[in-house]
Amino acid sequence: MNFKDAGLAPGEKVDFGHFDVVGTLGFPGRWAVPWDWQARYQLTNTAWALRGTGDTGFIHTMTVGIAVTKIGWRTTLDFGLGSALLSKWNFPGQNVGDLFQFISLGGLLFHLPCNLLAGSRFHHLSDATICGNNRGVDLHMLKVRYKFSTP
Repeated sequence: MNFKDAGLAPGEKVDFGHFDVVGTLGFPGRWAVPWDWQARYQLTNTAWALRGTGDTGFIHTMTVGIAVTKIGWRTTLDFGLGSALLSKWNFPGQNVGDLFQFISLGGLLFHLPCNLLAGSRFHHLSDATICGNNRGVDLHMLKVRYKFSTP
């Protein structure tokens, strides 16, 4: 995200864009958390194309996380940590790090009719300065999902 137009220091040196294919597996079972929320573990695999300054790299990620859902509000918060493998990590203007990256994410989803979900998610990819001082990549995404099964 670049905040230079808002008077803040730029978040990225390169404006990245991407598209992805996502598969999420919710583990069986749920547990109750306070205020009528339900929590569940999930495993997510993705395949991305990341584009910046005319170059494109491919990314595979695997994350484990927790999805916390408030059924009455038709809302899910999800959080996760995992790893990513990149085919390209040095884009003109910004070095992301190396082949292996750590990933952290958080998002908000709204449950729509017909098993559709829509929401927002924030991803941070970084090599945790293993390969020198680089900032990784921060991505804010708008998501539309289809859920193949209902709880």
